[in-house]
Amino acid sequence: MFQSRLVFLPDDAVILSEGLALVRDNGYLVFFGPGGPVHRCAEDDLAQMRLAQGVLSDLELAKVSALAHAFGVSRTTIYSNRDLYRSGDLAAFRKKRGPRAAHKLTGDALERAQQTLDEGRSQNAAAKEAGVSGAAISHAVQRGALARPGEETRGSQPSTRSAADGQCSGGVAVKRVEERALAAVGELEEAPVRFEAAEAVPGAGVLLALPALLQEGLIDVTEEVYGRLRRGFFGLHGVLLTLAFMALLRIKNPEQLKRHAPGELGLLLGLDRAPEMKTLRRKLKEISERGLAGRLADRFTRRWTEADPEALGYLYVDGHVRPYHGRKHQLPKNFVPRRRLCMPATTDTWVNDAQAQPLFFVTAEANDNLLAAMDNDILPQVRELVAGRMTIVFDRGGWSPETFERWASEGFDVLTYRKGQYASWPEEDFSKVEDLSSEDVYLLSERETRIGKNRFGMREVRRLCANGHQTSIVTTRRDLPMVEVASRMFARWNQENFFRYMRHEYALDHLCTYNVEAADPERMIPNPLYAECRKEIERLEGKVGRLQRQQWKNERKGRKVSPEERIRELEAEIGECEERLKTLPERVPIKETMEEEKIVRLEPERKIFTDLVRMVAYRAESAMFALPLLNRNEDEGRAFLQTLFRTPADLIPDGKTLTVRFQSMSQPRFNKALRELCEMTARHNYPGTDVRLVFEGPKLFS
Repeated sequence: MFQSRLVFLPDDAVILSEGLALVRDNGYLVFFGPGGPVHRCAEDDLAQMRLAQGVLSDLELAKVSALAHAFGVSRTTIYSNRDLYRSGDLAAFRKKRGPRAAHKLTGDALERAQQTLDEGRSQNAAAKEAGVSGAAISHAVQRGALARPGEETRGSQPSTRSAADGQCSGGVAVKRVEERALAAVGELEEAPVRFEAAEAVPGAGVLLALPALLQEGLIDVTEEVYGRLRRGFFGLHGVLLTLAFMALLRIKNPEQLKRHAPGELGLLLGLDRAPEMKTLRRKLKEISERGLAGRLADRFTRRWTEADPEALGYLYVDGHVRPYHGRKHQLPKNFVPRRRLCMPATTDTWVNDAQAQPLFFVTAEANDNLLAAMDNDILPQVRELVAGRMTIVFDRGGWSPETFERWASEGFDVLTYRKGQYASWPEEDFSKVEDLSSEDVYLLSERETRIGKNRFGMREVRRLCANGHQTSIVTTRRDLPMVEVASRMFARWNQENFFRYMRHEYALDHLCTYNVEAADPERMIPNPLYAECRKEIERLEGKVGRLQRQQWKNERKGRKVSPEERIRELEAEIGECEERLKTLPERVPIKETMEEEKIVRLEPERKIFTDLVRMVAYRAESAMFALPLLNRNEDEGRAFLQTLFRTPADLIPDGKTLTVRFQSMSQPRFNKALRELCEMTARHNYPGTDVRLVFEGPKLFS
């Protein structure tokens, strides 16, 4: 700790290292060591300042970057003055150098000048009060550092910010050195949010989504579960907003932060810069170590279900397979439909509401099928959310008539496609029915049917397609009109579209960590010996089929060569394999197939946490998309929002408000939509502050 060595310090001292502190005293820089003052120089004496830089750097009392920030120069200047001091040519410090940047109109002088202008006095009067030239005041007014009465302070330009960020001694855009020093010794809870005026900030359009993010519970729910992170410059608010803004800006992983200017992203956070990749990963690790991701997911789900209970009448359930491309660990394999390959993967079972908005997901420790996941994880959690009867919509992966009968007795109605072969119905039984919600016209028919070993009675609705195919839908709901049964079932494609959109736009398949943890060695998996035996039977049956076809051709052509003996041998082998198959269990504990120390699963905490932030971002985007001007066409509406999030805007802080003034978009109708969004968006305070967000759209011209 710094205090253990620097004991004789004034209250306004700035700590530079464990053995050095700085105090500004009436135009002088006074440096303190463990025993008291060690060096003193006048701020307006360039030679003394250069000599002090060389002396302190040579003594190695602080890092060069800390000294550079204290003196307001670059690290190269510190190194040059140190070399000059070591050379012994002290007279060289008095030699004139090249042109210097203005340095007097800063701090108190800038405040005195602005106060003089606010009183209605002239620029010359402001120059006298600040102790600078009139030209310095004029230049400050032109670049926006000062504002005349009645004029709005102009923000910094992108080129100016870029140059300033690149010259920071502590790293790109690292300006709050004192706060970072306090954070390094545990004296800062979290860096305070402070906005500065800035023009044309790229990606500032995501601030328009901030009210929707807050309404979805991004800050409130997460803070309720996690409280605060360990003391540091970046706290929970900064981490959450960084991840949410990354999702909306399509920055798909922490590594891609390297491609974006950290100072520009920092303006959106009210900080000097956004966290770099390793900082963000370190914060995610800290969050994962608390093991609260499951509780956070439950709180989000309850918040969303309580906000819109009507959307729970129909719940869409489907699995999503996330491939694992690592080679270090052996994970259970699963079939990846979009790649048509069997690969190491993890399986998530997602539950979406009637509007296809995500409610929750369950990550299986082993790749269970959809039916097992619904029985073991999904329906028990759904029952905790809703006590009444509800309808579960899913595809053929959950087919089990015996299970449907049990679910019906437990208060769950099912709506799914019929699996297997079934006889066609006469075409004259079908009639045209119009779906008023989508204006689609179907050829439908319905009957009562009995399925499964128990001959469980269900309602069957079929659609006759243009090519003559009949799509069969079965349900235990007998109160619904026939057309609603069909439209609700066909709406399951909205969940498939959700998966595709999340993969492409929100990097749903990205693994935020390849870390693993021990898994349950007793979990049941498909028996590999059983699978091998089945494959052997299929291989032998294929040979028999080919020989039988050859025998038929020989008989047809009158040939005497016959493979009957070989066929009998293969059939005998098939019989042996079938007898062996009867002795093998279909599923076995995983510990019987591999060593227990190799039985692992991907660490779930970071995955669940980052997926939840993606869900919040998607729901916030959907809430904005639901506004009347945008929801006429989903593809166009969401594409507009993606463009909007990347749109530059001016940030204008003014006391208790932060005005986000958007620049013009590419088309007049986009500008009109943006203005309506600005007018309709609910007003919220920026998280962690009492600063009110105000949005202004571009001007419209008739």
